[in-house]
Amino acid sequence: MSAEDVDLAIDIGKEGMEDALEHLGKELIKIRTGKASPSMLSGILVEYYGSPTPLNQVANVGTSDSRTLTIQPWEKSMLAPIEQAIFSANLGLTPMNDGEIIRINIPALTEERRKQLVKQAKHLGEEGKISLRNSRHKIMDAIKQAVKDGYPEDAGKRKEDAVEKIVHDYNDQIDEMIKAKEDDIMTI
Repeated sequence: MSAEDVDLAIDIGKEGMEDALEHLGKELIKIRTGKASPSMLSGILVEYYGSPTPLNQVANVGTSDSRTLTIQPWEKSMLAPIEQAIFSANLGLTPMNDGEIIRINIPALTEERRKQLVKQAKHLGEEGKISLRNSRHKIMDAIKQAVKDGYPEDAGKRKEDAVEKIVHDYNDQIDEMIKAKEDDIMTI
């Protein structure tokens, strides 16, 4: 293994770490904080002419106020499938269909529910850190293999130290994301 191979392994590992951060961000958006946000419905698939289609491709999703989501389908025939998809997603939201538009009132969160959501966010953060550790482990294995194959040991040690710093930085970013989400959830 050459220096280029070691650098390539580090780059691939960093991509995995970036993906972990991006995934964590997407998952944290789905945790509702008591405020209406169209992103709360981002993972919902609606049956559209026989194929599952993302909700935002069959309707306009928006907010009318801080506690109400509105869904305006592009075809009136889509009202019932959209309503069914929201129920099926099991988000704890109740859509109200008035024949033109679907409204979803976001209930205020209780203190107990806020604490559950904080636990959920921390769990997602821990999963993100596990993903970082897995990427780190793969990089370290590649560096150790390179040292066995003749890569200078002191250079390998410097690469390992650099990887540890990178992982530490990503861990700090995850901690910041979780802290921000916790603050958002606990704010009334």
